Amino acid sequence: MNLDIKCTNLELTPSIKEYIETKISGLSKFMEKWEKIGAVEARFELARTTNHHNKGDVYHAEMNLTLDGKFIRAEADGEDAYAVIDGAKDTMKKEISKLKNKEDDEKKK
Repeated sequence: MNLDIKCTNLELTPSIKEYIETKISGLSKFMEKWEKIGAVEARFELARTTNHHNKGDVYHAEMNLTLDGKFIRAEADGEDAYAVIDGAKDTMKKEISKLKNKEDDEKKK
């Protein structure tokens, strides 16, 4: 899997980078059939949406996956950078499962 990580309005620390890589690599078991053919590209962006607020939804995570030409997107907003990373990962996991189920249903027809 090719993973591109971008941070906006905050510094990409080694701990945040490692956390993102760990969470995204956990999705690999759901994308095995696409990874076998090398058709997985992932882009992850973590952003601080405002510099002058400290409370509320100040972090935004966005993940875009391209699986063999199919585009999937997941987003999350929240007060904690790690929580929005988890939220985006969980949403992406659901979206991957939907795509797999849809493709499996199409094969059965």
